[in-house]
Amino acid sequence: MWKPDDDDPQDTTPGNLQIKFENGFNNLGDIVLNQTVQTSSQGQKHYFSALKYVISNIALIDENGNEFKYNENNPDKGAFIIDQADAVAGIVYLNLDGIPKNNYKKIRFGLGISQNAYLLGQDGQAEFWGKAKQKGMSWSWAAGYVFVKLEGKYGTGSPAAEFMNHTGNMGKVAANNTPDLYREITLNLPTTARVTGQIRPSIHILADLNQFLSGDKPLTLTSANDMMMGSSQHLADVTNNLTKMFKVDHVHND
Repeated sequence: MWKPDDDDPQDTTPGNLQIKFENGFNNLGDIVLNQTVQTSSQGQKHYFSALKYVISNIALIDENGNEFKYNENNPDKGAFIIDQADAVAGIVYLNLDGIPKNNYKKIRFGLGISQNAYLLGQDGQAEFWGKAKQKGMSWSWAAGYVFVKLEGKYGTGSPAAEFMNHTGNMGKVAANNTPDLYREITLNLPTTARVTGQIRPSIHILADLNQFLSGDKPLTLTSANDMMMGSSQHLADVTNNLTKMFKVDHVHND
């Protein structure tokens, strides 16, 4: 709603921003754990019993291409766990404060935790590390964080076989000579997000989990890859598929 002081150039009061994540299949929202069944492009049926991923390093990009980075490489303040078990009517809410007044046209975020953040050490992210442990989104500190946790059942007729795909870096990628599965995703906003002291925009992001098995590289779950943790080639393929799952459905300015 317009207020007389919304566009006062003298008023530089920062504002707040809400990001809503809605996990679905093929842009149909609200996956119900242990219930919503999807058939992949390869004809496999699957459902999720656990669906969690880490979002970090959120950045907002204005009309001129300037970026505001929200607690960059500071997991304690800038990393979040999107857990479908926490969804309220299909939505997981992130509320960000202290956002500079501006008109934002794009949003960027990381899927997982960057090496720069991880290499700050355990003390540098003790609060988020504690949350990740509580949510089952970590291994030992030497192995680090689980970036994406997908668990459930799959099959051709009906989903009967268990699967567990947990992606992550398994520690220091350079020292361990392993791939870095952290990914950054940039999305255009269909409507400008106008942050002011009075307006708290809400950015509604749909995540299409059909990309897991039916993405750029169609995948088939088998006994060879259905129980995997870390950064194997299969999990790198899963990661690359999932980076394409996000899109901004709409923005509310209110």
